[in-house]
Amino acid sequence: MFQSSTRSKWFTLFMLFFALFASAILGEDGLVTNGDFETPPTTGFPKDEALVEGPTEIPGWKTNGTVELVSSGQKQGAMILIVPRGAHAVRLGNDADISQELTVEKGSVYSVTFSAARTCAQLESLNVSVPPASQTIDLQTLYNVQGWDPYALAFEAQEDKVRLVFSNPGMEDDPTCGPIIDDIAIKKLFTPERPKDNAVINGDYEEGPWMFNNVSLGVLLPTKLDEETSSLPGWIIESYRAVRYIDSYHYSVPQGKRAIELLSGKEGIISQMVETTPSKPYTMSFALGHAGDKCKQPLAVMAFAGDQAQNIHYTPDSNSTFQVANLNFTAKADRTRIAFYSVYYNTRSDDMSSLCGPVVDDVRVWFSGARRIGFGGLGLGLGLWVSVWALLY
Repeated sequence: MFQSSTRSKWFTLFMLFFALFASAILGEDGLVTNGDFETPPTTGFPKDEALVEGPTEIPGWKTNGTVELVSSGQKQGAMILIVPRGAHAVRLGNDADISQELTVEKGSVYSVTFSAARTCAQLESLNVSVPPASQTIDLQTLYNVQGWDPYALAFEAQEDKVRLVFSNPGMEDDPTCGPIIDDIAIKKLFTPERPKDNAVINGDYEEGPWMFNNVSLGVLLPTKLDEETSSLPGWIIESYRAVRYIDSYHYSVPQGKRAIELLSGKEGIISQMVETTPSKPYTMSFALGHAGDKCKQPLAVMAFAGDQAQNIHYTPDSNSTFQVANLNFTAKADRTRIAFYSVYYNTRSDDMSSLCGPVVDDVRVWFSGARRIGFGGLGLGLGLWVSVWALLY
């Protein structure tokens, strides 16, 4: 009887761990089919710079209009075309597009990460869509001196099969002028549960878009006013310019593996509506820091919580790259807006073309009359082992 009970408990324990990690085992996060455009066509990559006559064959992709496979170091006149990574990428000419059918889970939210560079168009932009959702990104602003940037956009799957489309909406005198795209990846997003001691969802920014480990530019998050389909679950990007999603492999991050770097002053605002109780006092705290990317100081954020706003400057400390700031407020409604933007327009000290700014992380809002529990990321692990202990004994 005892042995049977023990076997039953171990079986239940096994099923618990399987349920926890099954999504990771079965997941398809990462590059889409030929997302780096390094798979050669049946006839091989173009041998010269001349535009290939007829439809361009790109394995894994359907093409329409003037689509060109470009190579690293390739020139157009005196201009060298920028290939973000590897040896090849795709350029979209006038009114051209490429598309690929993806198998997804209906009703789930996904984020698409891709790299984009501009070429010779005067007003260059790129439209990314998973019909019926669509968004156009302005590529006129370059955020770093390398000439290309990674971006991320999110969508909610309406069906189990969806079509991802990249198109150039522009019309130039030169039909080949248009954006270059590369490194297209997808990630299924999960909205973290709100901690019991914190009204902020995803306040540590650990859940977000796909990031390539060997790319040191972070990922730009352009304007996204719908928090339900944001590449940064729980948060929206309110403003005209993007903010940068960064990792601890290439930047200084206050805690965990991810954080947000605010760019472009008031043009880069990140916000969230948090649940509150009217007339109750609350405290918002957050980590404010330096990304370690040679960003010129001073660094400062304007922090908002309800009807309160505070200009907070980052004060360098030889023992730490970040500090903790607090903002007290009284809730006026059952939902309160919190927001951040950079006070200054900062660039790096080693070049004037790369935009940068202060880092925000570990955002918390709690009822001031309650004692805050500081387990942070330990909570999941502690709860898991409590469950295991209960199952075994």
